[in-house]
Amino acid sequence: MTKTISLLGSTGSIGRQTLDVAQQLGLSVAALTARGGNLDLLEQQTRQFRPRLAAVYDPEAAQAFAQRVRDLPVKVVSGPEGLLEAAVIDGADTVVTAVVGMVGLRPTLAAIERGRRIALANKETLVCAGELVMDAADRYGAQIVPVDSEHSAIFQCMQGCRDRRQVRRLLLTCSGGPFFGRKFEELEHMTSKDALRHPNWKMGPKITVDCATLMNKGLEVIEAMRLYRLPLEQVDVLIHRQSIVHSLVEYRDGAVLAQLGTPDMRLPIRYAFTYPDRGENPAEPLDLLTSPPLTFAAPDRAAFPCFALAEAAAREGGTACAVLNGANEEAVGLFLKDRIGFNDISRLVEKARRAVPVVYHPALADILEADAAARRAVLA
Repeated sequence: MTKTISLLGSTGSIGRQTLDVAQQLGLSVAALTARGGNLDLLEQQTRQFRPRLAAVYDPEAAQAFAQRVRDLPVKVVSGPEGLLEAAVIDGADTVVTAVVGMVGLRPTLAAIERGRRIALANKETLVCAGELVMDAADRYGAQIVPVDSEHSAIFQCMQGCRDRRQVRRLLLTCSGGPFFGRKFEELEHMTSKDALRHPNWKMGPKITVDCATLMNKGLEVIEAMRLYRLPLEQVDVLIHRQSIVHSLVEYRDGAVLAQLGTPDMRLPIRYAFTYPDRGENPAEPLDLLTSPPLTFAAPDRAAFPCFALAEAAAREGGTACAVLNGANEEAVGLFLKDRIGFNDISRLVEKARRAVPVVYHPALADILEADAAARRAVLA
């Protein structure tokens, strides 16, 4: 079981819930990191959990934060180097990667090289560099335990399966987001305010928009392929509006195992810390007698082309997924600033995929360049 964590991305939704769980379990916190947009919350967390290190990505914000906590025995660092320092800090047996975007890749690899357990909530790490990350985990004996609710569900359902050849399909569930049932043409004038109204989960703005476009589910398909080393043909998606069944595994003999629970990220976070054990959880358990009827549907690829674009990138491999992810991050950023429309997200991702050549069997440098090239293509 985890005893001490380093938390990368402490002020976001996953980060805040991670600290709730850490407090419940009595875990020590060696390091906290944040971008720098919410110094009030970071100061509160630092005073409560007393980490030895606090990394604030923005240098100016880091200077301001250092003044705020000058009465505490905490070292304040900044930039990507600070994030790396937090990822490899001595004494942390588990590194929680809850930062959003490609910024999480290098710190995750650095923590893997130290043999740490990775509580992985940063899907871009596996989407863009899944083969490199999984190979490194094998090489250094690092354990990767997924925190995303869907991948945690699959991880739990596969505990009794050591031979992946017994698996017929992984079935990732998806709420369908706020625009379920709409046609592509109806989504043309949807605003960021519309897209941020997720029906079941409270998350950060970027991932909430990704849920609205279904890109999030496309990225999770790629993540599942990398994490469980399965081809695209063995990873399917079901729209499940109630977010009660978090994902399923279908075995060769026809048995289907599912993990059910309330839509609360504290459960998969807790399991990432206690695995392979399960401790008492103070949260209210799922009551099947009062839960709504469980329904399932197929995703609409015509209405939500981001999902189809993700499948195409997964099928092509190489740096195609890094291009997809980088372009999507940039396009979603523009959408959240109200500079483009909702359907322009998929158009810009498709534009970048056409513009940026794919490198097969890439090194880390190729992946980083593909990401940068995709962002340039979106902004061109």
